[in-house]
Order: sequence, then structure tokens, then C-alpha cells
Amino acid sequence: MTRHTANASRTAARFFAVGLLAAGLGGFPAHAQDKSDPVVAKIGPDSIRLSELTAAAETLPPQARQMPREQLLPRLLEQIVDTRVLAIEARKTNLDKDPVVQRVLRDVQERALVSALLEKEVAPHVTDEAVKARFDKEIGNQPPVQELHARHILVEDEATAKKIIAELKKGADFAALSKQYSKDAAAVEQGGDLGYFKPTDMVAEFSTAAFALKDKEVTQTPVKTQFGWHVVQALDRRASAPPPFEQAKDQLRQQMINEEVRKVLTRARAGVPVEKFNLDGTPIRATDQIVPPAPPK
Repeated sequence: MTRHTANASRTAARFFAVGLLAAGLGGFPAHAQDKSDPVVAKIGPDSIRLSELTAAAETLPPQARQMPREQLLPRLLEQIVDTRVLAIEARKTNLDKDPVVQRVLRDVQERALVSALLEKEVAPHVTDEAVKARFDKEIGNQPPVQELHARHILVEDEATAKKIIAELKKGADFAALSKQYSKDAAAVEQGGDLGYFKPTDMVAEFSTAAFALKDKEVTQTPVKTQFGWHVVQALDRRASAPPPFEQAKDQLRQQMINEEVRKVLTRARAGVPVEKFNLDGTPIRATDQIVPPAPPK
């Protein structure tokens, strides 16, 4: 057995040990049955077919699926058999009627329903083609954006900022003054260097002043923002091209999924009256109600 296979086996064993297989409790519908889909186990009057076993394997985490098929499926089948046998034993003692168990089963059922609903409603709108089209429209076809490389010194008051500007005019070292005065701890270690940034990466007052500077130029007057008073020096500029599709697709896909989920949730909320109460059971005032945001357009 190779080291890779051994690691995969140990990983899979951990997943089996904690009973992560939804298929063991019935799982999701098996694939269509035919002669090429043999029965691989019988548990009382019920049967487990190869397609159900394969479908259950597909729900395992990627690390577990690294096991060779001839090792994975028998171990998975044993787990499903054990789970169903234990479930039968639990029903014999009427544990399925226990209120706590019923609540857990209801929660599991609701999560399965939500998952199926979102798969049905969201997946058709987030295909590979849709993600690529969204990329081309919003990212890929956009012109390069100018980025500025700058550094700053952030202080509490205008007087100190003016003092720093005066010292810089006399030839003082910017990095040394940053270490002496700046309250931006993250930038101080780099001599106040902020790296490259787009106009939208910074608050408006800072970006307006910084991008108005010529390379190597220092602001003649302090720049005030919500964080304090800044002394800014522009270093150089570059044009930032849009990221390639392969780099942006995963984040863009997740953004699209979030948007579609929000649409489904908003539609579902609109069709069901919902009333919430304080934790002590008293009514929540109308001004305290949380209104879900409108779906993105």
C-alpha cells in the first residue's frame, strides 16, 4: 500500500467512525435500477443496490473518496448496514417516538428539503456558462484600473501632521518619521508603505488626495479622514488588468450562488407569515423587527 493510499484509508476511517453517511439513514434517492444495478445487501425486507452505495460514496468528503473503490465501497456498505440495523433496533424500543429524537429527525428532514430546494432553484442559474458570461460582462471586458503605490503617516491631530510635513521638506526620512509618529501599526513595519491600491480600496478623502499627487510627491497639507490625519506620499503607479477567469471564477460563482439563494429566501419569506418574539415571549416592537434585505437586481 502506498503512503498516499494509507493516508486516504486513515482519513476515510475517521469519517466512517463518526457516522457522517446520510445514506445510512435512508439517504437520497438511488439512481434508476436495472440489471446492471445489483443488490449488494439485504436488511430484513429492504435491499441496498450498488447505485445507492455509489451515490452514498459521492457524498463523502474528497479525502475519503481518495480510497480505492474496491476498499471504499465495502467499508461504506458495512457502515450503512450497521446504521440501518441499529435504527431498526431503536424503533423496536420506540425511540423514534421520543420528542428529542423527533425534533432531530425534523431538523434533518428540513435541512434535506432546503438543500434539495436550493439545488433545484439555484443550480440552473449558476452554470459554468452563466459564470463565464458574468465574468465577461463584469470583469473580463473591463479596462485596466490604475493602481497607486503610496505610503502614509497617520496621526491624531492636524498640528502633528503639519510638523511631519515640515520635517519632510527639510529632508527627513519618511520611513523613520512613520516609525516615530504613525499610529497605523500595520503599515509602520513597512515604513508606512500601503502597497498598491485602487481608488475604491481607500476612503474617498484619502484616495482623492493620494491619486492627485505626482510620483514621489508628498501632500502639502494634512489629509483628514475618519481615522485621523494623514501625511501621504505617492510612489508610483501601474495599470491593473482584470484577473483571468480561472482565478476569479470560484469567487464569482459563490457570489452568484449567494445572490440566487437570497432571491429564493426573499420569495419564500414573502409567501409565509412570520412573527418573532423576544426571548421572554413578549412581542417585538415594530421598530426592532429585522427586515431581510431586498434581493440583488
